[in-house]
Amino acid sequence: MPPSGANRQQPPPGAPRPGARDAFPGPVTATPPAAGTPSPANAPGADTDAMIVQPPTEKIVNPTAVYAGLDKITGRITSFEVGMGETVQFGALQVTPRACYTRPPTEPTNTTSFTEVNEITLKGEAKRIFTGWMFASSPGLHGVEHPIYDVWLTDCKATPPSTVRSAGQK
Repeated sequence: MPPSGANRQQPPPGAPRPGARDAFPGPVTATPPAAGTPSPANAPGADTDAMIVQPPTEKIVNPTAVYAGLDKITGRITSFEVGMGETVQFGALQVTPRACYTRPPTEPTNTTSFTEVNEITLKGEAKRIFTGWMFASSPGLHGVEHPIYDVWLTDCKATPPSTVRSAGQK
């Protein structure tokens, strides 16, 4: 009869011995830093809450916002320019841009406008239906909810609007 431990298989090298407690429960997913290399959290003067943040991209302030408006009844789309702080009427809506930003040509395009939209009621009162940011790259995110009209940002221009007029007039 062989000794009591002779038929047992030996664990592969580096595996814990049977019955021994594992010093690191669970898999180790990262390699430890080399000896003598301070970790970023333990580096002298390191802030443990610090994040690496890219510098903000340059935004270009524009004096004119360009919008498109859809009359859902007629299916007609009208493009109109509005200066900052000015108001243009499109159907029963009054559109007032407060800011319009673009990026330099070397950056990815991102045209945005902070816009206020009022609806003129049958009593002649202005009712705010939208205040917020519009994105030319995502016209569906504009948030103007109206049963007859849609308005969305298409561009910002570095030149002032040519004339101040109602959006439906030519």
